[in-house]
Amino acid sequence: MKITKLTTYRVPPRWMLLKIETDEGIVGWGEPVIEGRARTVETAVQEFAPYLIGQDPARINDLWQVMYRGSFYRGGAILMSAMAGIDQALWDIKGKALGVPVYQLLGGLVRDRMKTYSWVGGDRPADVIADIRRLREAGFDTFKMNGTEEFGIIDSAAAVDAAVGRIAEIRGAFGNQIEFGIDFHGRVAAPMAKVLLRALEPYRPLFVEEPVLAEQAEYYPRLAENTSIPLAAGERMYSRFEFKRVFQEGGIAIVQPDLSHAGGISECHKIAAMAEAYDIALAPHCPLGPIALAACLQLDFVAHNAVLQEQSMGIHYNKDAELLDYVINREDLRITDGYIAALSKPGLGVEIDEERVKEASLRAPDWRNPLWRHPDGSVAEW
Repeated sequence: MKITKLTTYRVPPRWMLLKIETDEGIVGWGEPVIEGRARTVETAVQEFAPYLIGQDPARINDLWQVMYRGSFYRGGAILMSAMAGIDQALWDIKGKALGVPVYQLLGGLVRDRMKTYSWVGGDRPADVIADIRRLREAGFDTFKMNGTEEFGIIDSAAAVDAAVGRIAEIRGAFGNQIEFGIDFHGRVAAPMAKVLLRALEPYRPLFVEEPVLAEQAEYYPRLAENTSIPLAAGERMYSRFEFKRVFQEGGIAIVQPDLSHAGGISECHKIAAMAEAYDIALAPHCPLGPIALAACLQLDFVAHNAVLQEQSMGIHYNKDAELLDYVINREDLRITDGYIAALSKPGLGVEIDEERVKEASLRAPDWRNPLWRHPDGSVAEW
């Protein structure tokens, strides 16, 4: 079998899908994208294509190393995201060729269903309690929300009280009937992260995500020493080599690699195993589309330390398209009581409605995240 063609489709709301074709008619799908930089990743995929056309898609490890080590410059959000989607598609082809789900090729199931959680509250956290009530009716009991809006390097008592007050209201409304993580989203700098974490402790959130930016990872162990709240990070780290340093320094309780950003299934399988050696839980980042979710699930079902799976059904970014809009076998991704069962179809386990993808690609938006500013006019972290 040989690879014959790579085709990318940018589709609403902010996703990009990749189709890899072979001379035996087996097709694989991947999801290479950086939110807000889809065209840039698309170019990177096209630049990788000459290394792949004519090659055996079964040699996933070799092709991964060719893409990673075959040029002098490597790593980073764009190149690793392009590689991630290609890697996903290659695993999809291999599973289909052998007639088994990818998780069987990775050693088989360690669990029968995977716990998921749902986003609530939007970029500027609001109406969180109403959102939680609505989603509880759909069977969810675990959630994640943004912790703050714009937040200064040093901010006011009022800003701290507003962030903490929102969490206090959630615990007051639901008690221990639900669990929730809080995403600082890199909006909080180290001086205020310590203040917020201490103030949030009485409300026992499941975790705090990106307590500071990945660039400030040296603060993770320092912050962890001063709080009982588990700290999570990883969506803006792109290879095992970045994660290695964080694992060695300590402080992170939950690691969150994104299988559409951090080199795909091949790389994130290694990252998950490294995390397990450090007694760190796995909760893959996935606010993206159906192929990204399917890739995450293939890893979740073989990684003993996988505890939670993010998914984007109903997320506030989904304008003009929802998670299952491009999927034929929607029932296989049905969430029951907050869980998704092991996918049974070969490859990644999702059947893509190619005609709908092609039609949607004709009206794909160039999504950009908001640009926020502090009251003094300086740029704020979004």
